[in-house]
Amino acid sequence: PSKKVVDKKAFVEKIVGGKKRMIATTKAPKYYPADDVKTPLATRKKAATAVLRSSITPGTVLILTSGKHFHGKRVVFLKQLESGLLLVTGPFHINGVPLRRVNQSYVIATSTKVDISGLKLDAKFNDAYFKRPAAE
Repeated sequence: PSKKVVDKKAFVEKIVGGKKRMIATTKAPKYYPADDVKTPLATRKKAATAVLRSSITPGTVLILTSGKHFHGKRVVFLKQLESGLLLVTGPFHINGVPLRRVNQSYVIATSTKVDISGLKLDAKFNDAYFKRPAAE
């Protein structure tokens, strides 16, 4: 049979108002969690790659609607990356827009097309290429 061992240091005998009292040495916590704390349900959803808008095809001229430096600039769409972002370019030597990733919700597709069939796009231009280096 196991006996409960009461820690004698948990209480100290003090005289309060002329009478001896047992005073707790540690205070009880001020916060108690509610009984009905809800735990979030496990989710099985995975973010799917965004479906490319039908008006956006390789060579389509797009207008950027956001961005500090490139707002309102016209760019050429090259390809869609694995993350669903669009790979676009100015080209840089024409209007100063470098090779960048853009979310398709921040572009307006125009009916103007540029022939990029002769363009050989390197396979190194993926999401990892644009990722920022890890801070040390």
